[in-house]
Amino acid sequence: MTEKHHVAIIGAGPIGLELAVAFKQSGMDYIQLDAGQIGSTIAWYPVQMLFHSSSDRLGLAGVPIQTSTQQKITREEYLAYLRALVMQFGLQIRSYERVTRATRLPGGEFELVTRAVDGEHRYHVDHVVLAIGAFHAPRLLDIPGEEMAHVSHYFHDPHTYFGKKLLIVGGRNSSVEAAVRCQRAGANVTLSYRRDDFDPKVVKFWLLPEVRAQIRDGLIRYLPRTSPIEIGNGTALLAPTDGRGAVITDAVPMEIDADFILLLTGYRQDPTLFDQLGVELRGDDRQPVYDPETMETNVPGVFVAGTAVAGTPPRKVTVIVETCHVHVPRIVAAIQGKRVALPDGAVDD
Repeated sequence: MTEKHHVAIIGAGPIGLELAVAFKQSGMDYIQLDAGQIGSTIAWYPVQMLFHSSSDRLGLAGVPIQTSTQQKITREEYLAYLRALVMQFGLQIRSYERVTRATRLPGGEFELVTRAVDGEHRYHVDHVVLAIGAFHAPRLLDIPGEEMAHVSHYFHDPHTYFGKKLLIVGGRNSSVEAAVRCQRAGANVTLSYRRDDFDPKVVKFWLLPEVRAQIRDGLIRYLPRTSPIEIGNGTALLAPTDGRGAVITDAVPMEIDADFILLLTGYRQDPTLFDQLGVELRGDDRQPVYDPETMETNVPGVFVAGTAVAGTPPRKVTVIVETCHVHVPRIVAAIQGKRVALPDGAVDD
């Protein structure tokens, strides 16, 4: 059987949930689907990670976030907040139901085919909102040994590396945080970065002095201008790089010991649904083309929301939750055939 709805939200991250609240409050007939659990990207953040944004900027649908310390909110606190938001507004989310095919029908409707535990489902909708985020898979280095069991592209728990030799590759926020926390948890940390120094614009301001102090005191072994070219059993080969981070191919690499390796080199978006629906993706970032006043893409009836607007940025993350709240009223108004007037000084993407 095919279900019919007015709008489908694909994705149940923060902005997808905020949009669902707005649809429900406006009486709109919608369905919300997610390939995993709500906030699935946040769920694979490191345990007890502190968000960069302040709590007031992460709040959704007018529901404030309160913490006992009045400090930055943690991963665990934000996931609990998202669960509470769903319960408070009685949102019905079809989690663990992946959209495998999205097509536009001749009459202008859209057909979504999904896969869930109980089998395949089919939906017809008038509008589609892609709130799928931007981090679906790691950026691979495509080097020998990258697929080995002791190599990971995700940092989850510092306890894993207690008493072990840990090589961390990368120099942005996730790499610096992993290095600081794992060293404190008793790991023997080596940090390899293809450039000279960390960028204070992308590393959390409270982490930068920490990592520099640990490097200065010899607690973290820092190898700037290096990049891995091969991974073996308990070892890794690092080649020198030039000032732009490119590997110097004719230089002699160095071998270091490593029980575990974290390749924290960034993540990329899966553009499959954009491609299936015919959304134009532009530039090296493959950013979806959309009208910033309505969030509607070049395909009438298909909208984009949240960090999905970023495509796959080369390295620096520029679109975050706090810059995406304005997408919600724009989309609601556009589907209702209206235009939303933004207040002066509104944060835009």
